[in-house]
Amino acid sequence: MLTPDRPAERTLARVRAGGPADAPSEGALPAGARSAGTPSADSASADAPSTDSPSAHAASAPEGSAAPPRGRLAALLDGHLTSTMRFLLVGGVVFLLDAAMYNLLVFWSPSEGWGHGIMHGSPLLAKVLTIAAASCLTYLGNRLWTFGDRPRPDTARSILLFVLINLIASGLQLSCLGISRYVLGLDSPLADNISGTFIGQIVSTSFRYVTYGRYVFPRH
Repeated sequence: MLTPDRPAERTLARVRAGGPADAPSEGALPAGARSAGTPSADSASADAPSTDSPSAHAASAPEGSAAPPRGRLAALLDGHLTSTMRFLLVGGVVFLLDAAMYNLLVFWSPSEGWGHGIMHGSPLLAKVLTIAAASCLTYLGNRLWTFGDRPRPDTARSILLFVLINLIASGLQLSCLGISRYVLGLDSPLADNISGTFIGQIVSTSFRYVTYGRYVFPRH
């Protein structure tokens, strides 16, 4: 006599009594059904975003991090470029004024015209006068425009430093003219303008640019 299949008998009895049949256990499920229905640990870890990716590092970077060195350098150059261009424009106007006044005093006579002016024999004194007039225009142009975005310094201290720096700059410019006139013996209009107006102006303007922004019109 065959032994009846007891699990099958229990299932049949439950169906006849109106109850649900037993759900198949996990072990009874086919291998394919288990793998399709339940994600494995390997697939879950594969779907998780990798922390080593560049996008993860970019997302984790703090928003208030410092700008890259290239950005800081561009901002620095931009700030200096604006003030440099304004300084050169003011210097160009002053250069033309200085050259015009010097040539009128030294090489132009009201009665004889161009040749020997009323101060032809005193070129250094003529240059001192033209530098003094040009320096007043330089101060106003740089104070109101070139360095106008900087806080206004103490007026007495600013003017005192401005005068001191211009005395040094004038000495540099006069030395160029003095060497041409009294050392090399050149007294033509071309020699005076090259030595005193052109070369001397380049030397003195470079000195003024460095010292004005640092001492006369500081940022703080």
